[in-house]
Amino acid sequence: MNIFILNTGRCGSTTFIKACEHISNYSAGHESRATLTGEQRLAYPVNHIEADNRLSWFLGRLDCQYGDDAFYVHLRRDLKKTVDSFARRENFGIIKAYKEGILLGGQPDQMPCDIALDYINTVEMNIQHFLGNKTHKMEFNLESARDDFKLFWQLINAEGDFNKALKEWDVSYNASR
Repeated sequence: MNIFILNTGRCGSTTFIKACEHISNYSAGHESRATLTGEQRLAYPVNHIEADNRLSWFLGRLDCQYGDDAFYVHLRRDLKKTVDSFARRENFGIIKAYKEGILLGGQPDQMPCDIALDYINTVEMNIQHFLGNKTHKMEFNLESARDDFKLFWQLINAEGDFNKALKEWDVSYNASR
């Protein structure tokens, strides 16, 4: 079974995959196919856990390819902390792409936090809609990561070094400056 960690970004997806690297019966990757196109973009190996915030733009294709045969995690973080983290990266990555590509440059008076909030709300609603008819899913909150990861481990019948996996949640990977 494949597992997809759907998220906005800036919410612990790197840490999630670091923890999953201690699971022996699944492979795990963070944005491992992000540069690929066509059929290759979503051609994940069987029994693979993938976190990639760009998957929110591929939900139709993800549904066609994996549908209800995959397990989906909706990874979230406190909204204000996520907005603040994205706002600090206004000229980088997905927020820059959202402003320039989706908002066609935006408006001169738009603040980075307003653009980040609009992006986050859009992605969150896309994910919620996508998950509406899925039976194999869970919500996962960064603020309760240790408890949520225990449940995740059980739900996917993970094998491996649970204690090492849990310790990964004590590390802040890819933090904004």
